[in-house]
Amino acid sequence: MELSNIEKLLERYFEATATVAEEEMLREYFAKEDLPLHLKEYAPMFQYFSIAREEKFTRQVPLKPRKKSYIKWISIAAVSILIFGIYFGRSYQEQKEAEYAYQETKKALSLLATNLGKGTEKVAYLREFEETKQKIYNKN
Repeated sequence: MELSNIEKLLERYFEATATVAEEEMLREYFAKEDLPLHLKEYAPMFQYFSIAREEKFTRQVPLKPRKKSYIKWISIAAVSILIFGIYFGRSYQEQKEAEYAYQETKKALSLLATNLGKGTEKVAYLREFEETKQKIYNKN
């Protein structure tokens, strides 16, 4: 392969526009022993890439659960306590409001009953008056 062609490929490689086939050609070229002096500095880099490409990780990676899973459960518990607190707090408040409304209604009805009792007493006098009037008219 021509030296000018290799230099163009190197330029394209460093600009990240080289294809996979062109990169392979550069690796093969820099695997040779007789390289021009100005290109010898790139040889270790391409040799490393060739060696690193063949390396494989063969050890098994144990998958352990994360140790911070308790934080997830604590946050779930906190949210559920908050929701229950809001629900039962609201029902307690509604119960207190209903109790207050009951007491106020009881007062109002008690006042009404008292006034109705006074009115009933007056009606009893009116009935007595009516009966007496009927007795007077019936005698005449």
